[in-house]
Amino acid sequence: MAKSASDSSTLAARKMDFTASAETQVVIDFDDNRAASALVGPYGQNLALVERRLNVVVDSRGNHITLTGTRDACDAGRRVLEMLYTQAAQGIELAQGDVEGAIRATLAQGSLFPFDPKNPSKPISNFEAVNLRKRPVRARTAAQDSYIRALKSHELVFGVGPAGTGKTWLAVAHACMLFERKEVDRIILSRPAVEAGERLGFLPGDLKEKVDPYLRPIYDALYDLMDARVVERALAANEIEIAPLAFMRGRTLTNAAIILDEAQNTTSMQMKMFLTRLGENSRMIITGDPSQVDLPNGQVSGLAEAVKLLDGVPGIAQVQFKGEDVVRHELVGRIVAAYEKAAPKPLTAVKDKP
Repeated sequence: MAKSASDSSTLAARKMDFTASAETQVVIDFDDNRAASALVGPYGQNLALVERRLNVVVDSRGNHITLTGTRDACDAGRRVLEMLYTQAAQGIELAQGDVEGAIRATLAQGSLFPFDPKNPSKPISNFEAVNLRKRPVRARTAAQDSYIRALKSHELVFGVGPAGTGKTWLAVAHACMLFERKEVDRIILSRPAVEAGERLGFLPGDLKEKVDPYLRPIYDALYDLMDARVVERALAANEIEIAPLAFMRGRTLTNAAIILDEAQNTTSMQMKMFLTRLGENSRMIITGDPSQVDLPNGQVSGLAEAVKLLDGVPGIAQVQFKGEDVVRHELVGRIVAAYEKAAPKPLTAVKDKP
């Protein structure tokens, strides 16, 4: 439990100056040494990220943390540390993405209240989570929170946005959760076999070996979210199925969690064909980044067409991720922002319908 100036039993904070421009110092003492250590991170990397992003000086001595900087920066830093401490006290393992998510939520809010675009009173520590046997996966941004809520309440969900926002990761996590709970009998993974700007030529091996290179990111997520023995057994039993998009025609997919990754590289006909494969008691998740289309010039992306045509259709959710939702690495966010600034404005926008 953290100690506060307003509540001496929770958090002790002393502000030496209350002007926004002058230097302010905030001192925070935390009760739980284990949670405080998790908050600091290995070699202080979590606090170092807070320093860089909020332009404050953070000094840590055990469970005693001091913030020095402008009033607004120190107040933002205090709220970030409180959010992260609450998560650590709940036993949630903190990663750099969690720290970045807390910082972005605080900056987007710009006030003394926890940030959530639909419920301003809801703290980031209460964001939705996907509970797996191996470990829980919790939303790190408001967009990810909306995405998980959409996955839980809709049979067909589009997750659209730049790389590094967690679209595929959370889709695989949700599919694994449904599989572990026996709500579906199998997981079906699909992706168009389109090279990213280069020709790979003939790939040796059977069908699975040919498409494995294209599905490697999904494999990585599977092995990270589920026990390796469970994944291997499910692959051998065809409970986790690799289904190349080109061979999906004519199938009806029932009792399955179906993921189509890199959907921006589908053609209009391929997307229509894939969408009409949805059978009873199945969930379908389609992810893609419209800014990274590898189709031949002049070819219309099936993803862009689908999100436009299906906008507002009952039972279908569309969640739009933006550059500020990137949680992969802080540099990735800057790279995405630079490309978005240089790119021409899209003709249509995908609306967030969680």
